[in-house]
Amino acid sequence: MDAVQREEGEAKERREEKVIDTSLKDLSRKLEEFAKARDWEPYHSPRNLLLAMVGEVGELSEIFQWRGEVPKGLPNWEEADKEHLGEELSDVLLYLIRLSDMCGIDLGEAANKKIVKNAIKYPASKVS
Repeated sequence: MDAVQREEGEAKERREEKVIDTSLKDLSRKLEEFAKARDWEPYHSPRNLLLAMVGEVGELSEIFQWRGEVPKGLPNWEEADKEHLGEELSDVLLYLIRLSDMCGIDLGEAANKKIVKNAIKYPASKVS
């Protein structure tokens, strides 16, 4: 095993060790505390949060902009690029959670309901 493969394996092990099962409600509480501690609540209107999230989606899009199609797992990406991707995905998720809270929407419940609706609307095809 060469040094690059060994380094990649060690990085993967570190990521697996850091896995934490976090709920949307946990993140919501952390975001609320974070905003309160900085007196940001007056600025967290639904409109402002939506616009901030759209900006983050733009930053996320830039990461993929000139790469063409990429395979699942991003095997040819540098670890720094994957880390940057994770940061931008997190920004979008955190703004989405905060937006849903400020609108009084339980995002987990809404997502589960939407999955059920989609299952009805798009039934799985039966394979014989």
